Amino acid sequence: MTCELLKHLTEERGSNLMLGFIIRPPHQLLSLLLCPGLRIPRLSVLCAQPRLRAMAVSSSSWELPLVAVCQVTSTPDKKQNFITCAELIREAARLGACLAFLPEAFDFIARNPEETLHLSEPLGGNLLGEYTQLARECGLWLSLGGFHERGQDWEQTQKIYNCHVILNNKGSVVATYRKTHLCDVEIPGQGPMHESNSTIPGPSLESPISTPAGKIGLAICYDMRFPELSLALVQAGAEILTYPSAFGSVTGPAHWEVLLRARAIESQCYVVAAAQCGRHHEKRASYGHSMVVDPWGTVVARCSEGPGLCLARIDLNYLRRLRQHLPVFQHRRPELYGHLGHPLS
Repeated sequence: MTCELLKHLTEERGSNLMLGFIIRPPHQLLSLLLCPGLRIPRLSVLCAQPRLRAMAVSSSSWELPLVAVCQVTSTPDKKQNFITCAELIREAARLGACLAFLPEAFDFIARNPEETLHLSEPLGGNLLGEYTQLARECGLWLSLGGFHERGQDWEQTQKIYNCHVILNNKGSVVATYRKTHLCDVEIPGQGPMHESNSTIPGPSLESPISTPAGKIGLAICYDMRFPELSLALVQAGAEILTYPSAFGSVTGPAHWEVLLRARAIESQCYVVAAAQCGRHHEKRASYGHSMVVDPWGTVVARCSEGPGLCLARIDLNYLRRLRQHLPVFQHRRPELYGHLGHPLS
């Protein structure tokens, strides 16, 4: 790649979604300056100073779709978890987002497999009904990143699915993906994780779903360690990859950002990763650091410590230009190394 092309792409990425204004009606007395690093703590509004950048911001950037990435600390208290998530979703709607992303286990994080199974619900249960009503009330699409679902085989298996649910702004379920790679690992210093004790792996991938922000490919947490999945989703048309997560305190600092940026670069997609954070109970804590990564691999939005949300604008024209300038999918040599990610049927 020439220096001129690299400079061109960097400048395009720079103007991609770094700044945006949302001006509220006068009676609300609210004027917000949005930047990619802006984190909105729960139940508060911040005015942030923009980072100084040598770039021009085109007026069209204000019209790009805005997404909100929510960071929470789920506990075994399902009612309180919903209250926390609902506050963030309403805040996202007030800030002008078209889609809000919640992390894996947004519904609850239990102390043991028995409690997980006890607290789980079917998709037609009360909890998802509350989120359906919330999506309609806010006029917002929702990515519910990992719902403990009692499937149709619950009576036979007495196990659940880790289910990523997409609701549209009318509250309808438009897509579901059941986590295909279960986290059965033992990391020194982090404690054992045996997801398969209570969970069944999903049988298939879900085709990318069209949303106001772009075509979203669904995944969950541990799935990010398998690039074949992301490659299959992008070959099926994905423009945004989602990895709602509950990363641990040891793997988080070492692998979280590296893996997310790698998935963005190799797939040339936006990556949106809503994360659990903090201590859920005496047995478990999560790393946090929810973020959005652009197709160039730059972190354009990030949450810091504690519950809150961050905002990013999605520029699909920038994504398409990047793929045109750097056409890696046209350069693949499957005759040498096989198809690492088969397109979805």
